[in-house]
Amino acid sequence: MAMPFLNLNLKAKRGTKMDLSKANIKKILGIITFAIVLYAIMSNLPKVLSVIGYVVSLLTPFIVGLCIAFILNVIMRLIEDFFKKRLEQSSNTKNPSKIEKWIRPISLLLSLSLVVAMVWILLFLIVPEFKNTVEIVSKEFPDFMKKIQNWLGGILASLPFEINSIAFSDLNWEKIGQWISQFLSRGSSALFNTTIGITSSIFSALLNFVLGLVFAIYVLLQKETLSKQFKKLLYAYLPENIVIEILDIAKLSNGIFSSFVTGQFLEAVIIGVLCFIGMLILRLPYALVVSALVGFTALIPVFGAFIGTIVGVFLILMVSPIKALWFVIFFLVLQQLEGNLIYPKVVGGSIGLPSIWVLVAVTLGGSAYGVLGMLLGVPLSSVLYSLLRKSVHKRLAKKEIEPDSV
Repeated sequence: MAMPFLNLNLKAKRGTKMDLSKANIKKILGIITFAIVLYAIMSNLPKVLSVIGYVVSLLTPFIVGLCIAFILNVIMRLIEDFFKKRLEQSSNTKNPSKIEKWIRPISLLLSLSLVVAMVWILLFLIVPEFKNTVEIVSKEFPDFMKKIQNWLGGILASLPFEINSIAFSDLNWEKIGQWISQFLSRGSSALFNTTIGITSSIFSALLNFVLGLVFAIYVLLQKETLSKQFKKLLYAYLPENIVIEILDIAKLSNGIFSSFVTGQFLEAVIIGVLCFIGMLILRLPYALVVSALVGFTALIPVFGAFIGTIVGVFLILMVSPIKALWFVIFFLVLQQLEGNLIYPKVVGGSIGLPSIWVLVAVTLGGSAYGVLGMLLGVPLSSVLYSLLRKSVHKRLAKKEIEPDSV
């Protein structure tokens, strides 16, 4: 009676061995290989990091080129769509295929010209004005310190009690003013002249930029061909379901980053122009420099415009504290307009990230990688947020739960 049970037990064990040898042996080998590789990497982490750094340094021109290509592609695509719509609307055009071939090079040339014009305005109009402003402020700072000293002295003299604990009277305000004035003078000259002593790094950066620009032009002229080649490579070496998932993520990322770049640049321009117009109406000093700083720093989400405003308040304070107060009030009104109307309309839901997560992304990105982290944190978090939301909705659908009902 025990023999059939014994035979069944032996068959089950044989079946288990067959499953292990055929279906699971690759998984076990893969896990073992991954563990060995991970152990080797962790054991030689400094060498691995140095190799990665060396590879990244070699690929720096191409990484820079891809970044340039992505930004230029946002502008080029808008110009290209405009020309294509015009070509479709004109029914009298002869040989439209020949004209269409020239749309891409002309759009790329116009995009480059637009970027060069913006850089030229920044370097040859705003930077010299900023340098002159810093020089003027450094000259006027000693007089400003005397005004501050007299103002604080008058306030302290009017108080009903004496303040001896902070030894205010022992402070040498003249030396403090001279030190800050010298610091500003050295800082203004260092801002424009110290780079002469690091010519090797400048040459390297320029070389990487030039090579990256050439690479970006080739990428933009042949982006459809490169896209097809990349898809063929993925389909040749990866399973089809993984390729589809990768392409979906790439498409989502491209859309979010493009919307973020377009919206953020447009918002920065709007904020800078409105700030300039408002300062001219209120007759505030340093309108061009302060507006350019506010617009430029507005590229950083949430906190950016405040950085330019702090510098603007300091500059205007040298001329008149009352005007500096008016500037603060004007900026607070402008910030409310930007937060409640401009940002939701221009950037708003285009990146698909709630405002609380925008604040978290900017804070964490800035803490980890500074300004670059602030710039990339928002679109990257938006991509992760969209992927997580898509995964959650799939799991809820499997459980037959409506997302809105939870």
